[in-house]
Amino acid sequence: MQLTVDGHTLDVAPQPGQVLRTLLREHGVTAVKKGCDAGDCGACTVLLDGVPVHACITPAHRLADATVTTAAGLGTAEHPHPVQRAFAEAPGFQCGFCTAGYVVTAAALDDDQLADRHRALKGNICRCTGYRAIEDALDGVRNTACASAGDAVGTSVAAPAAWRIVTGAEEYTLDVRRTEALLHLAVLGSPHPHARITAIDTSAAEALPGVHAVLTHRDDPGVLFSTGRHESRLDDPDDTRVFDTVLRFRGQRVAAVVAESVRTAEQACALLRVAYEVLPSVHDVDAARRPGAPLLHADKTTAEHRIAEPDRNVVAALHGGTGDLEAALAASAATVDGTWSTGRVSHAALETHATRGSLDRDGRLVLRTATQVPFLVRDEIAHVFGLDPARVRVVAKRVGGGFGGKQEMLTEDLVTLAVLRTGRTVQYEFSRRDEFTIAPTRHPMRVRVRLGADRSGRLTAMHVDQVMDTGAYGNHGVGVMFHSVSESVAVYRCPVKRVDAESVYTNNLPSGAFRGYGLGQVVFAIESAMDELARELDLDPFELRRRNVVVPGDPLVVTDPDEEDDLRWEGSYGLDQCLDLVEDALRAPLPEVPAMDGPPLDRAAADGTAPAGTGDWAFGTGVALAAIATMPPRGHHAHASVEATADGRYRIGVGTAEFGNGTTTVHTQLVATALGTTPDRVDVHQSDTDAARYDTGAFGSAGVVVAGKALYAAALDLHEQMTARALTIVAARTSRAAVGPLGPAVAVLPDGVRVGDQVVGHAELLAEGPLVAHGSHDGTPRSLAFTVHGARVAVHRPTGEVRVLHSAQAVDAGTVLNPEQLRGQVEGGAAQAIGSTLYEEVVLDDEGRVTTDAFRSYRVPKISDVPRTEVLFAATHDPLGPLGAKSMSEAPYNPVAPAVANAVRDALGVRPYRLPMTRDRVWRLVQQASPDATDVGGA
Repeated sequence: MQLTVDGHTLDVAPQPGQVLRTLLREHGVTAVKKGCDAGDCGACTVLLDGVPVHACITPAHRLADATVTTAAGLGTAEHPHPVQRAFAEAPGFQCGFCTAGYVVTAAALDDDQLADRHRALKGNICRCTGYRAIEDALDGVRNTACASAGDAVGTSVAAPAAWRIVTGAEEYTLDVRRTEALLHLAVLGSPHPHARITAIDTSAAEALPGVHAVLTHRDDPGVLFSTGRHESRLDDPDDTRVFDTVLRFRGQRVAAVVAESVRTAEQACALLRVAYEVLPSVHDVDAARRPGAPLLHADKTTAEHRIAEPDRNVVAALHGGTGDLEAALAASAATVDGTWSTGRVSHAALETHATRGSLDRDGRLVLRTATQVPFLVRDEIAHVFGLDPARVRVVAKRVGGGFGGKQEMLTEDLVTLAVLRTGRTVQYEFSRRDEFTIAPTRHPMRVRVRLGADRSGRLTAMHVDQVMDTGAYGNHGVGVMFHSVSESVAVYRCPVKRVDAESVYTNNLPSGAFRGYGLGQVVFAIESAMDELARELDLDPFELRRRNVVVPGDPLVVTDPDEEDDLRWEGSYGLDQCLDLVEDALRAPLPEVPAMDGPPLDRAAADGTAPAGTGDWAFGTGVALAAIATMPPRGHHAHASVEATADGRYRIGVGTAEFGNGTTTVHTQLVATALGTTPDRVDVHQSDTDAARYDTGAFGSAGVVVAGKALYAAALDLHEQMTARALTIVAARTSRAAVGPLGPAVAVLPDGVRVGDQVVGHAELLAEGPLVAHGSHDGTPRSLAFTVHGARVAVHRPTGEVRVLHSAQAVDAGTVLNPEQLRGQVEGGAAQAIGSTLYEEVVLDDEGRVTTDAFRSYRVPKISDVPRTEVLFAATHDPLGPLGAKSMSEAPYNPVAPAVANAVRDALGVRPYRLPMTRDRVWRLVQQASPDATDVGGA
């Protein structure tokens, strides 16, 4: 049958049961994305005969003679549709993976639907932006601007990929036309939370036509590793194999099939016959540490595999402090003691984990993969498979969201094994269900906090007792534990501190890296306890924090006041400003609250002009703060290059990846500023192990302060090279006497180098030889960045619904290099935090089975769920960062949950202790607050 797609006629023959999304992509139509394949996220939206539909649930066989329009068919970068122009100029995207679907949906909305956009756009999810920028695009608000030559820093420059993103032309991991015979990989997962494979029969699967290989533990390379990636591979425990005979969580790989189609590979998986010895499992961190508990990694040792106590299922532990804790608490005028818990959270990046691997003409392994850390993947693949790193190339195109979830090696090892076995190009792509059931989540934690203070409100004692569930494997289980009790504790001055923390193996799905890297969970507990302490002392919560936060010159103490660290106070300090800014914001009149589904809200009550305590709604205000180091500890390295080209442009080579973090835009701004040009004249070659000498990767908010600093150093070096060569050329043209005794005025401009009244163009400069400069940065010393969040909420007593009426965050980000982009990072981090505060939780049953395995059961906030966050910038300048900038991608997440929880406490008079604060849990809090309360369970 025939289809008209974006103005072109396609002759197609759909497979039985095939949907439009897969059919289009088979024919090279890559503007249609895969986000869920269940009709939940909208990334695949197309116009079908002018009507928006989700291509992932539209049967292909019904579409004979239909007209399909994707984002690519709406317009081009040269002739965009008005909606595409609006999304580019707002800009209504960050990673951009959802944008093609959003643009198509928005292009079909009439005025009435635009006015009721929260209902009209319920079928589209954005994980990055927090939706304000998308609403600006719908309203035609332009937030980007063009930069003057040499003056790009401080301007809201548009992303270099903006027009490609809004027209569906930007390449993501699997957006590549099939130019060779492609094989697909499917995995058989364990049906048990803990079992040993005793036998596996692959004969029926191998006999199925179209199957090229069946991979099992017999094909394992025999090298233990960790899926979590860091600068030093010794930071993580070696507890994982490509294929293991012992299975430690449901869904863990048992075997994989490589076949000519995904369907054939899945059919072959169903033909595998596996015999298991089912082993006892443990799913609770307390039970896992008791004597006699099933041991997950008893065959491993502390010395060889870097597991703290394998005989107690403890991956990592920290026990230490300064001073006599119990005596200090006993002597305190006021004390607080509480235990807070947080749930599992899915990254829910719309692009799922995926890798396509092949051998190039020289036999070198090439992995095109969705990763934040291409160089770390290259090096670990080489280690696991015994390859020379020079024989491995890893390329990451634009990545559709990361948030730490792609600081893992989840698909690359299996694809490598398949490519080396078959010699063919092999692709492995996670489903959305895979993302929920086998991809690592945020670490669930239980945190007990004990605080003491004197009558003036000065802290006298602090005890943090944290335990976290790292799941079946220790990827990030060490780093997250130590980081979670680092800046969260160090931000407060206190003479007596103690930390007890343990990261524990269970037979649950693994936990991993997630925005904030453990700080958000512990900050939730400490900031909640600080709020309760303010109430005990009858002190304003802002004032209590001002009296106790560290200031320049104070030691940054966790457990040992004499501990050496590379955190430096010679950087800037903006925490005081952030507290002032948020306090003023919360005192201002309540912003306009958009209409939302659910019970009507009494505006007079929300404004405080109605009598308190009346009606169904209760209102409260909360605040919380957080600190975070501007770079990861233990080294973070970047090497970068800048090269001048004869046409007046510059080509930069940098290893860090772009996944909505905005580093690519800032990199062009830094280079353009140093070289007197405009960002549009800077071409970026990035996230490719062939593009740069080395880069640790895009995590820990290092893309600007590490890779950006390396690039800026390279650009300054190139500036010197260009001016020196131009002076030599001009000197050869004229007599030295004509130049003058002090030399001519020299400036690098877009059209070349001006020396006095002469201009030496790029072509003439390069006639003398290439102009290339290199720069590097090792990620030390580090500075501190601060965030303060304020929230005003309404709690509906009859249902437990919580609405955030006002969200305000002040950030200490140093020099603001791109105001609109930084605003978007803060809004996106706050929105993601509101999701895990109120809605999101990966739920497991008592046997480790994930019950929330789709977007419709796991509630990612939609446009109607998230308030606009008022973003406020402290006026600081950090000499350790490029042009005074600090990092600000992870930090916005951390203070949000306690600010909202403190506001709920203020509204109800009862403290919430558990995240997320879902309606049922808040309803229980309401019952506890009522005069005739009975036991209704924990909240």
